[in-house]
Amino acid sequence: MLDAVPGASISSVNCAATDRFAGAVVVVTGAGGNFGRAGAMFFKKQGANVALLDAVPGPLKESEAELAKVPGPRCITVVCDVTKDAAVDAAVAATEKAFGKITHLWNNAGYQGAMKMTLDYPLKDFQLVQDVNVVGAFRMLKAVAASMKKTGGGVIVNTSSVAGLRGTPTMPAYVASKAAIAALTMSVAKDLAPHNIRVNAISPALIGPGFMWDRQNQLHAQTGSPYFANTQDAVAKNKIGGVPMKRLGSIDEVIKGVAFLLSDESSYCTGTNLIVDGGLAMR
Repeated sequence: MLDAVPGASISSVNCAATDRFAGAVVVVTGAGGNFGRAGAMFFKKQGANVALLDAVPGPLKESEAELAKVPGPRCITVVCDVTKDAAVDAAVAATEKAFGKITHLWNNAGYQGAMKMTLDYPLKDFQLVQDVNVVGAFRMLKAVAASMKKTGGGVIVNTSSVAGLRGTPTMPAYVASKAAIAALTMSVAKDLAPHNIRVNAISPALIGPGFMWDRQNQLHAQTGSPYFANTQDAVAKNKIGGVPMKRLGSIDEVIKGVAFLLSDESSYCTGTNLIVDGGLAMR
């Protein structure tokens, strides 16, 4: 159910070893996917102990193997389906047991769902997208926030999307889920501020190149939607043409945004949504 699609190599993320997150304990959900894997590597290189969570064991093992190549603080992996209370509680407990506390959460697990026009969209899939992206994200956030409260606070970043701001055609379930995450972030940030827990969101768009970028364009070309061309290459060209900066964003740029929100550099930011999209949301 989670983002476990192979794609760009984590080596593309440009992060020199530092102590920016020294002593931190960072939980990354969706850590079997290329974004989560790159983020976990970034935080390890910058001094954090990392707990990698994903529902899919194979890609999670691959992430574990990649991080093992890099010297630094400890990492653990936990197979965790965010749609299950017991799995989330067990993952939080395992992280507390390994490191004593949780200081940071990148709440990144997600499921894209089908790409179909509204009248053809399967209700079962719509429900599944909400179960993972909204209810699952809230389940993880709530469990980690309870842990953070016990140890004096922490920082959480939820992965939203520019799709939730613009209403991307043929993706009603995903769009609804990411709009919900942006709104949820504002609400929980207010509730958790008295416990010294900051909560922000990040909203990327058009990140590539790689498998995920190519696959999304292929699927959009097959939808029959009047908003997309009927070939993968034309869809990609048109999307990039709609970006004011006229290029794709990189995984590196997304991870740097997440790191900013998780770090003390954003110490007076909570309830915000950082948009990483080359200006697309303005159009």
